[in-house]
Amino acid sequence: MSTVETPVAPSDDAPPLSQLRRLAAFATSQQAILFLVLVAVMCFFDFQNARFFGTSEFGNLIVDFSTAILIAVAEMYVITSGGIDLSVGSTIAFSGVIGAYAMQFLENHHFGEFGSLLVGTIACAGVGALVGLINALLITKARLVPFVATLVTLSMGEGLALVFSKGGTVGYDPGAAVWSATGFWVFTWLSVIVLVITAISGIVLHFTRYGRYNFAIGSNPFAARAAGINVNLHVASVYVLSGVLAGLNGMIWYFQSSGGAPQNGIGLELEAIAAVVIGGVSLTGGVGRFSGIILGVAILTVVHDGLTFINVATTWNEVVVAAFIALAAVLQSLGSGARKRT
Repeated sequence: MSTVETPVAPSDDAPPLSQLRRLAAFATSQQAILFLVLVAVMCFFDFQNARFFGTSEFGNLIVDFSTAILIAVAEMYVITSGGIDLSVGSTIAFSGVIGAYAMQFLENHHFGEFGSLLVGTIACAGVGALVGLINALLITKARLVPFVATLVTLSMGEGLALVFSKGGTVGYDPGAAVWSATGFWVFTWLSVIVLVITAISGIVLHFTRYGRYNFAIGSNPFAARAAGINVNLHVASVYVLSGVLAGLNGMIWYFQSSGGAPQNGIGLELEAIAAVVIGGVSLTGGVGRFSGIILGVAILTVVHDGLTFINVATTWNEVVVAAFIALAAVLQSLGSGARKRT
């Protein structure tokens, strides 16, 4: 006579297997690893110099983070949509020079400090939007690949910044630098504005239809088009958004350097791409988390400032950044391999 065994109910004290799997997945995720790397890097520099966690130095970290994060946000939007924007660095320089000329003209005509800064900010954003629109037309209408199209505008922006500025600083404004240093605790008012813009950008990317369209186009533009998404229009808007964020960054550089200069922001596109890659965003598009680029920018900021703080030659910065990019690429490769096996 056969008997039927009743399965033993799991103990209430033992966590469900699915929760353990989720916990293990989080512990081995790239974001968790990046957070541990960030903590380790900060502890290393604090061990080298106990003043690294001082209020003034932490404030400098926040300022430098604010300078870099908007460009990383711009690059993330573009890369997750399946493209790339090499023109953001030169857009910072060009927009900053044009904005400085606009503010200089208004101040010379007694327009007032606040009004001049407001118009200058709008001018910088407008120049960035124009560069982004040119990128969009080259990509969606002229059918150039994003790398080539944005390489064109990179060279154009650098050249125009030099031509308009005649190689020098435009609109020296020490009052702007003084204002940019005011705020509360370790936060300047300028960094607060940047962090608010960053938070809004993250919410839009992950919690709105626009963001979902962005990831869908980056994953498979043909399927996105078949689903009724206007791919060309969306891609154009992403490049315009990237230009606007770069233009606003040109205004940030104006505040910090007391004027617009043709060298401001040059080369930052590589830093932004590095932060995006370190943050786990796939260069093939369609994959990425906003928390990842925040950690990526934070790591690069701490490394740059930390090496300077302990008197290491700045030439080592590029070597360290390359090492982090290699580490991020390996993590991405291991992650994609594990997903394929499952």
